[in-house]
Amino acid sequence: MKTLITLLTALLPLAVPARGQAELPDVKGAADQALRWLRSTQDLETGRYGDGVETTAWVLRAFAVSPRKYAIGDGPFMRAATGYLVARQTEDGAIHDVDATDPERIEQTRLASEVFALLPDESTNVALARARAWMTSRDVEATPDPAFAAQDRERALRRTIQLLAERRPDGTWGAEDRILRTAKHIVELSRYYDLLQPKSAPGAVKPLPALAEVGTVDAKTVDESLLRGARFLMRAAEDGRWGAPGRPDAGLTSMVLAALQTLPEPRPADVQKTITDGLAWLASLQREDGSIHDGKLANYITSSAILALARSGDPQYSDAIGRAREFLVSLQADEGEGYSSDHPYYGGIGYGGDERPDLSNLQMALEALSASGLEQGHAAYERAIAFLERCQNRSESNDVAIVKAGVTYASGDDGGAAYMPGNSPAGYVELEDGRKLPRSYGSMTYALLKGYIFAGVSKDDPRMKACWDWLQAHYSLDVNPGFEFSSDPTAAYQGLFYYFHTMARAIDLYGVDVVVDADGREQPWRDQLCGRLLAMQSKLDGSWVNVNAPRWWEGNPILATAYALLTLDAARK
Repeated sequence: MKTLITLLTALLPLAVPARGQAELPDVKGAADQALRWLRSTQDLETGRYGDGVETTAWVLRAFAVSPRKYAIGDGPFMRAATGYLVARQTEDGAIHDVDATDPERIEQTRLASEVFALLPDESTNVALARARAWMTSRDVEATPDPAFAAQDRERALRRTIQLLAERRPDGTWGAEDRILRTAKHIVELSRYYDLLQPKSAPGAVKPLPALAEVGTVDAKTVDESLLRGARFLMRAAEDGRWGAPGRPDAGLTSMVLAALQTLPEPRPADVQKTITDGLAWLASLQREDGSIHDGKLANYITSSAILALARSGDPQYSDAIGRAREFLVSLQADEGEGYSSDHPYYGGIGYGGDERPDLSNLQMALEALSASGLEQGHAAYERAIAFLERCQNRSESNDVAIVKAGVTYASGDDGGAAYMPGNSPAGYVELEDGRKLPRSYGSMTYALLKGYIFAGVSKDDPRMKACWDWLQAHYSLDVNPGFEFSSDPTAAYQGLFYYFHTMARAIDLYGVDVVVDADGREQPWRDQLCGRLLAMQSKLDGSWVNVNAPRWWEGNPILATAYALLTLDAARK
């Protein structure tokens, strides 16, 4: 096992772990990168991938079994491809290329059938039944899932390391058979993904200090806290970069650079030099398409980089910011990518590797677009509003009904927001008629508020009012509200620093100093939030860390500290 860890460290870029967690290969990130490339190879006229049925079936399978488990409704890259396979079905029920030999007809029909079983839909269900009838008439048995060599965790880890080390620089595999090989390797890697995940039961949660114990703070105390946090970040820096030793991470670096710039000017000379060096490194990562990243999460990192570069006010980065802005606009799910305005994902933006848009990434992209100077009234903001509406539980402006596995996911009416249309990590309200309504929760409802503000929606707009009413009724600095029905006691603490940061930024933009809670009490949120963060700051090194839930890198004190500094900056008067 020691040899495996040595290989892992030498060969692979790894996610920075929480304290006490072992490092593992970033299979999800690798799959995201390869799937993004596969999507770019689709024939937009026919919907196929590669040269026909076999490759199209394997690519669809790769999307379906990948860590993100894509479905037909996720966009044209799935629906058009399944439509291509359905269109290849002949009158007798077989599915194959026109010039296929008899053995190829059998194999291609089998592959297409397996994909249809993974991607149930009205059209694929009918095609699957006909294909199975044809196979039965030919005494063809459906093959079980491929039995890959790795059947235990250590062997899966070894094979995963091998596959990731064999990738081309762009994250794909193969040469002339690149599309097919890449799809097959994603399928194999996806089989190891679940096996490699740490298995642990939810642990006990340490309660945060009660608000009454926090008290109020003054500007001087906040400035001192910022400096202590900045000093912690400086000790972890390597030439203006942050990440695992010797492997800087662009996303983490951009967050920290923005956080360090919360220190009032003139800043200590060493801090300013680190900021200057770090911004130059970030700008050096810009690619021909305008994106700024180190090979993963193109939207998230480009957005974060824009915010860091724009915050500096340095005119030398104006061109880089402008090019990055155009890249973000190009990522939006719209007509250019085959999405019609009535598609649930229309107007959204995802990670830039994940092919599903979500509210978290959209609000960050909108903030970056605003910081980059994108003028109000731009079509990107108008398109974004359509997606924002579909994330909000307000049926007057959200009529989306998403059917998955025979269940309809529709909008509720509490005014809050979920992660994406019809999808909420906080769970669902199940109605008597079988429909499910995604539960609203705090961090995404603040993200919705931010999104509406950047998109130009006014305070007196009914959508904005409904959002603000939910936030006031669920005001909390103890947990991320909305997870009351979760069976996981850590759920309300997951992403807590993200919640604090999104909350502070959203309310500050909204322009109020007092929140009226569900009991009608006026809450001076700025003092309370600053007091909460100061109470959570380490007395030893000035850092912050999410001790209750390390998920989403918040067990990493570098990211948690960056969030804390950005939150204090937004909350202080």
